[in-house]
Amino acid sequence: MLIRRGGGRGSRRRLLTAVLLLVTAWARGSGQLHYSVPEEAKHGTFVGRIAQDLGLEVGELVPRMFRAVSQGRRDYLEVNLQNGILFVNSRIDREELCGRSPACSIHLEVIVDKPLRVDHVEVEVKDINDNPPVFPTTEQRLFILESRIQDSRFPLEGAVDADIGANADLTYQLSPNEYFSLDSKTNGDDARSLELVLKKALDREETSEHRLLLTATDGGKPELTATVQVLVSVLDANDNAPDFVKSIYNVRLLENVANGTLVIKLNATDADEGINKEFDYRFSALVPAGVRAKFKVDPDTGEIRVRGELDFEENSIFEMNVEAVDKSSFPLTGHCKVIVKLIDVNDNVPEITVTSLSLPVREDAPPGTVMALISVSDRDSGANGQVTCTLAPPGPFGLVSTFKNYYSLVLQGPVDREKVAAYELRVTARDGGDPALEATASVSVAIADVNDNAPAFAQPVYTVLVKENNPPGSHIFTVSARDPDAQENALVSYSLVDRPVRERPLSSYVSVHAESGRVYALQPLDHEELELLQVQVNARDAGVPALDSNVTLQVFVLDENDNAPVVLPPHSGTAAPGPELVPQGVGAGHPVAKIRAVDLDSGYNAWLSYELREAGGGAGRSPFRIGLYTGEISTTRALDEADGPRHTLLVVVRDHGEPALRATATVSVSLVDSGQDGKVASRASGVRASGASGIGQRAALVDVNVYLIIAICAVSSLFVLTVLLYTALRCSAPPRGLCGPPVPPALVCSSAVGSWSYSQQRRRQHPNACAGDGAAKSDLMAFSPNLPPCPGPRDSGEQQGIGPEGSGKFYNPVGVSTRNESFPFRLQHCRMVCPLTLPRSVQQI
Repeated sequence: MLIRRGGGRGSRRRLLTAVLLLVTAWARGSGQLHYSVPEEAKHGTFVGRIAQDLGLEVGELVPRMFRAVSQGRRDYLEVNLQNGILFVNSRIDREELCGRSPACSIHLEVIVDKPLRVDHVEVEVKDINDNPPVFPTTEQRLFILESRIQDSRFPLEGAVDADIGANADLTYQLSPNEYFSLDSKTNGDDARSLELVLKKALDREETSEHRLLLTATDGGKPELTATVQVLVSVLDANDNAPDFVKSIYNVRLLENVANGTLVIKLNATDADEGINKEFDYRFSALVPAGVRAKFKVDPDTGEIRVRGELDFEENSIFEMNVEAVDKSSFPLTGHCKVIVKLIDVNDNVPEITVTSLSLPVREDAPPGTVMALISVSDRDSGANGQVTCTLAPPGPFGLVSTFKNYYSLVLQGPVDREKVAAYELRVTARDGGDPALEATASVSVAIADVNDNAPAFAQPVYTVLVKENNPPGSHIFTVSARDPDAQENALVSYSLVDRPVRERPLSSYVSVHAESGRVYALQPLDHEELELLQVQVNARDAGVPALDSNVTLQVFVLDENDNAPVVLPPHSGTAAPGPELVPQGVGAGHPVAKIRAVDLDSGYNAWLSYELREAGGGAGRSPFRIGLYTGEISTTRALDEADGPRHTLLVVVRDHGEPALRATATVSVSLVDSGQDGKVASRASGVRASGASGIGQRAALVDVNVYLIIAICAVSSLFVLTVLLYTALRCSAPPRGLCGPPVPPALVCSSAVGSWSYSQQRRRQHPNACAGDGAAKSDLMAFSPNLPPCPGPRDSGEQQGIGPEGSGKFYNPVGVSTRNESFPFRLQHCRMVCPLTLPRSVQQI
């Protein structure tokens, strides 16, 4: 016996090796690896070269975090990361793992990172003959009437083998005797029937008890056996036992039926008379206690009813041996078997298991990135256990079926953390029952930030107004850029884009605080030196790689009255070089002299007025007057000898600043007789010529103004065309920088009643000087084209603008007044003549 069993074990090993090679070769051709291993294999038993079969190098298993995950099972199998071999880690009992299920497998999820890869491995657990047959009792007792005829049959309880297949295919053998034989057969419902057949009439007087040995042998190699003692007691008299209509009853019943539900009503008959005809129904002693807990039989009616909860997933079939025992002194028994098969009801909700692998997800992750594994299961059978998964809400994520009841949560579209920082996904598993049952699981997918947004300013250009002579280190503006990224990607620092300004670096004029964006003036600014300072500030985040953007500050330096008027030659100094000669008898309005003065300031501060005083403070009304804004001295009446031969006139030149500054000039006037010698007459005629030349000068000025108007119209047309072209280029392709190198601007201002600009002499002396001479004949008057009204209130003296925080386009940190009540009219418009267009908000200054 030992030799035969050892030989069977060697052939079994060779058979398992051949099957393993065939399964491994088939798995390499499919998308899933299949291995097989016999149950009860020892620790370390070789299963398969999993790394080689998956196309992985052994050296990359540890760096790529190779791991095998068993869903819902303990670690029966393990992978040696040194050689990539799958081996048995702990004892595998197929009967404990799968019960009597014909197919038993262990499913592994093989996961490697960098890049992420998921493979499925199915290891089939092969059954071995490790369980012997087992009889429910150690002794079976039968009571047989001695009058029973030959070929009478008596049911026996067979053995149960926990193995499957051939290992559970049992054969029975009865110990040799002359009265009984054994009949074993299988009906159409795979139920094996074991009966003891009477082959010779019994004689109780000869033998009242027979002891038989029933042996059950399975079909495994080696064979395993079990025995039970069968004790047959021979009864006397009552020779008719109750008889059932059928020997086997098959009943199909829904699971979860109510307690007390009728299963079947049995009906047996007895041919005897009297008390021998009366009988009771009862379960055989061979019926397990678990079945008795689920069903009960009425002894009088034979009705079998449900007495407990029936669960298809716990047990799908019940077998009950029922007896009908008559009430005679020597009772006879009729036998039948009731087989109850449960019909599955969709009473189990699907189960969802989520295994996170790669969270959070970077917002630049490519489509197809796997984020989590989702497994579903349902304890029901058939359509009730077929589960489908859906994902909601619709978005950039999707479910991909990788294996039966296994899904991968993958990225299917782009994600943007600045729009959605996290997604709350709902996985719904629905079975195929009617009505269907479903279960949900929530998956929170966070989006990791990537530095994909550069800092952005609210507008590309800011206009800032700063008074000249500001104290060093004064705050003039605050720039602020917003970065929608997170953490260090949104940490913005500011710096100055340095460039030369009038042969000096821009950093010598202004500085910017790296963290707050506050812009400071490092030195006092001079309007006469620099009217417009263009400052470019760079905002850069702390991401890798860093992103940045620029903003331009147009800093307009506003004029203050810090320059007094200057009288131009020949009347500059304390005294004129020679007297002005005026002939006696001339009429009123005769020109005497022209006082010319300039002021290096601008606007009101450069608008000059003239006042005439006589040096001696003589009594009486002065025969001379001076134009308030022209500086032209003329007679007020005819001069005679009573006026005296000489007059000394004091001319006071004032600007309109606050406080006003002034300058003085002294003019000597001599009255000459028209009958003097030729030299004096020549000088007098010079004066007359000067008076006459006034008319010619006015005519010449008219001619000059005509040419100037034509030139201004041409320049204005070219300017409008340039603005339109610049706007079209900005709309089609926004420039990254400014329109070119800074050009010293020329400021031209206009009002509702006229325009004022620099005088010809002042423009020669200082490019930024501006003098208002009214309607002077020799001054250049430039009129600006019609301009739209300035935004903002007209009556208040406040400037439209914003504060340092950059809440608008116009910043006036020093509170510059836009209106001077001493000025006879208000300046309405200003234009900057340069390649850059001055913002409309700066027009009202």
